Amino acid sequence: MSNPSYTPPKVWTWEAPSGGSFASINRPVAGSTHERALPVGQHPLQLYSLATPNGAKVTILLEELLAAGYAGAEYDAWPIRINDGDQFGSGFVAVNPNSKIPALVDRSLDPPLRVFESGAILLYLAEKFGAFLPRDLAQRTECLSWLFWQMGSAPFVGGGFGHFYVYAPEKYEYPINRYAMETKRQLDVLDRQLARHRYVAGDAYTIADIAIWPWYGALVRNEVYGAAEFLDAQHYRNLLRWADEVALRPAVARGRMVNRTWGDPAGQLHERHAASDFDLRTQDKLDASRG
Repeated sequence: MSNPSYTPPKVWTWEAPSGGSFASINRPVAGSTHERALPVGQHPLQLYSLATPNGAKVTILLEELLAAGYAGAEYDAWPIRINDGDQFGSGFVAVNPNSKIPALVDRSLDPPLRVFESGAILLYLAEKFGAFLPRDLAQRTECLSWLFWQMGSAPFVGGGFGHFYVYAPEKYEYPINRYAMETKRQLDVLDRQLARHRYVAGDAYTIADIAIWPWYGALVRNEVYGAAEFLDAQHYRNLLRWADEVALRPAVARGRMVNRTWGDPAGQLHERHAASDFDLRTQDKLDASRG
């Protein structure tokens, strides 16, 4: 319940889950809660993730790399079901001590190299394959500025606006208004940039677009939080133009399916181990074969 007379204690203590959709997995300490090794597939790149906006960034880039002919970008993608606490297993914590998806292991190196934080993974893969990151200093710098803009800005949209608008146990006017204002400011930042450029960082499609689209593109297309009308998304015409253009890319459509465990079964590919999985192993086909 909201309590307008609440006074914070001198020292905060964790007494019980605070409610909301993720209360059962939120806690104020790090580290693993149970022993669980991570599975390993046949490809050098092993991804442990879920098709949230942060997770979709990496699978979209991997699918874009494969579509561009980079065969070395073949990967195995394993679902980390955060509602079940998979991110607190010992194997996952060893890859990402922050217990957040996505996390990547590049086993083409000896010893294998871990990469965590979605922005770091995008930058790592773009540099590894020399793709979707401009080589020109000015263009590269612009791209990285927008990449880090997304990393710093999206928590206000997800942990701020999304939490209080969708997931909080009650609707609280103050935080919804506060974070709606900030979200709309960010949408305006992007809309103004996209009024002058085809893509976020200029004329080329880059990891800046791949990072930003799953959050802001999906948001204005009403695919995240169901808040497009509330935020008056139609007002951001340049952002919508870009969002719709990026959504039409086949690699984006494929990337969004990987590690998706909710929604239309035809759009769910819980695990991804080969390109043929999109045709043969989506959840609707697996359900039909079992039936």
